[in-house]
Amino acid sequence: MSTINYDLSRIKALAFDVDGVLSSTTVPLHPSGEPMRTVNIKDGYAIQLAVKKGLHIAIITGGRTEAVRIRFEGLGVKDLYMGSAVKIHDYRAFRDKYGLTDDEILYMGDDVPDIEVMRECGLPCCPKDAVPEVKSVAKYISYADGGRGCGRDVVEQVLKAHGLWMAEDAFGW
Repeated sequence: MSTINYDLSRIKALAFDVDGVLSSTTVPLHPSGEPMRTVNIKDGYAIQLAVKKGLHIAIITGGRTEAVRIRFEGLGVKDLYMGSAVKIHDYRAFRDKYGLTDDEILYMGDDVPDIEVMRECGLPCCPKDAVPEVKSVAKYISYADGGRGCGRDVVEQVLKAHGLWMAEDAFGW
């Protein structure tokens, strides 16, 4: 397992794409045509813990699936940007809402629509199976594929850098 080469104690916020990052790159379709995603439970645990510990978490996704909204709201995520046609606009809204600077934000994306945000944020990250164009922009490439723990990887490293991992309140939901 590799570690991020960045002063993670500076990170106050993490933003994630969904498809290909917090869910796998293969999305089965319901007979109605609705995409049905799988999500990694360990990513979910880390995200809810980060929220509890006071980090700002955003979901910035082109998708509009209600199940995604329900999942991440259930984890305590308040900043959900669904149907994001141009992700850089929602990234800036999230950043400005909390008075953050770009170097205080980690963003994890996996495909071309994420590149603008990755070029602007302080710590652009991607899963191991991201497209080559994204990997060339990323400062950190996770050991894990999308939907297979890459979210947990970066959240855990940030929480450890803040001294917030494995604290007493980490042992429950």
